[in-house]
Amino acid sequence: MASFVIEDFVGNGCLQGLVSMLLEEGWDDVPTLKIMNVDDMNELNMTQRQKDALEIRSYLHDRALMQYADKFEESGNSLTKVLNLSTVDLTSKFGMKRGHVARFTDRTAASGGDYLSETYNLHMRRRTTSRNESLYRKDISPVTSRKQSMTRSLRRTKTDISLEQSMAELEIKGGHVFKGIVASMPDEPRACGCVQPTPVVETVAPYSSIENISVQKLTPEYKIGMERLVKTKTATMKASKLWRDKPAVFVCIRRPGCIMCRAEAHQLYARKPIFDALGVQLFAVLHEQIESEVTDFWPRYWGGVVLFDRNMGFYKALGGGNLLKDKFISGFLLNPRAISNYRRAKAMGVDQNFRGEGETKGGLFIVGKGKSGIAYQFIERNFGDWAPLAEVIEICRRLQESQLESITSIQQED
Repeated sequence: MASFVIEDFVGNGCLQGLVSMLLEEGWDDVPTLKIMNVDDMNELNMTQRQKDALEIRSYLHDRALMQYADKFEESGNSLTKVLNLSTVDLTSKFGMKRGHVARFTDRTAASGGDYLSETYNLHMRRRTTSRNESLYRKDISPVTSRKQSMTRSLRRTKTDISLEQSMAELEIKGGHVFKGIVASMPDEPRACGCVQPTPVVETVAPYSSIENISVQKLTPEYKIGMERLVKTKTATMKASKLWRDKPAVFVCIRRPGCIMCRAEAHQLYARKPIFDALGVQLFAVLHEQIESEVTDFWPRYWGGVVLFDRNMGFYKALGGGNLLKDKFISGFLLNPRAISNYRRAKAMGVDQNFRGEGETKGGLFIVGKGKSGIAYQFIERNFGDWAPLAEVIEICRRLQESQLESITSIQQED
C-alpha cells in the first residue's frame, strides 16, 4: 500500500528539491499534494519534467504501485505516454509484474475499488482555476490559498467537470439505505445458526456518552519533515475540546497492525482534501498504546492525529456502554463477511502483523461542532467493516450546510 510519508511519495528524483518550497506554500501532505492542478504547478515554476513526475506518482499512489515510480520518472515520459505502453514494454522495460499491469492500465478505479473515481483524480490535477466564489465566504472563515484552491474546485464551472459530478460514485442517491446508524443492516447468525452475532445497539449514542472521554494525543497531524512522534508526552484532555470549534470524524481502530484496520484508515485519510474543504477534522483512535505499532501505523497508513483512549470511552459508546467483542474463530473464521473484508484489504497490498488486542470492535463517529451531538455512527459489526465513504462525506456536507445556514441566519438578524 502506498505510504503517506511525503519523502516516500516524492522519491529521490526531480521532485526532491521542491520539498522545502512545498512546505512553505502549504502543500505539506500527500493527499493535498496529489490534487495540485496546472495553475498551482505554474505558480511554483515547476518544470515539465516535475509536472510529469507528480502526475505519474499520483496515479501510481492511487493504485499502490509506487515501487515503479522511480523507473517511470527516470524514463522522462508523461503519464499519457506510459499509459499507452504495451504490456510487453511495461514488463520488459520497467520490470512490472503482470498482475500489476492490469491494475496499472485500469483507468476506471484505483486500488481496492473504494477510492475516488479516476475522473476525480485526473480532473483535480488538470482542472483550470475557477473564479467562482468560495463555498466559505471571506467573512465566515479565513482560509489559506491552498484551501481556497481546493474549495473553488467544489463549484461548478463551464469549462470543467465539477467535483460533485466527478465524485458521482460517492454521492448519496435517492432511496439510499444507510449502513451506519440511521438505518443499519442487521447482523446475521453464523455457522448455520450455531454462532449468534454480537448484540449491537441500533440507536446513535447520546452525546453524554462521549462528552467527558479523556484522550491523549500520540501524534500530531503529519506534515513534511516533522518528527515521526511527539517527543514530549502530552497530557490527557477532554475529547470534547477537539470538536469545540469544528466538526470531527473519529475512526476507532480495532488494532493498528490489523490489515483491515490499516486499509480503512488509508482510504479515509486519502480523502483529506475533501474533509479540509468541508471544514471537518480527522482523528484516529486507539485503545492500546504500543509505540512500535503507532510508528508503523503513522504516517504510512494514516497521516492525521492519533489519539489514545485509555479507558475505551469511544469503544464503549459504540456498544451502548459495553465493549463490542468477538473471538477470532467465531468472528473471523466462521464469518464469510469478515473473510471477504480481509480479501478486500489484502488486494490493496497492505502489510499486517498480529501484535496487540484485536477482539474489541471499532467503528466511526462524526461529531458536530460544539454540543450539537453525534451526527453519524458506524459500528464494526463484522471484523473489517468500513463506514461507507459516501455516507461519511454526505453527513459532513450536511454539517457544513447546516453551519452555513446558521451563520447566514445570524447575519440576517443583525
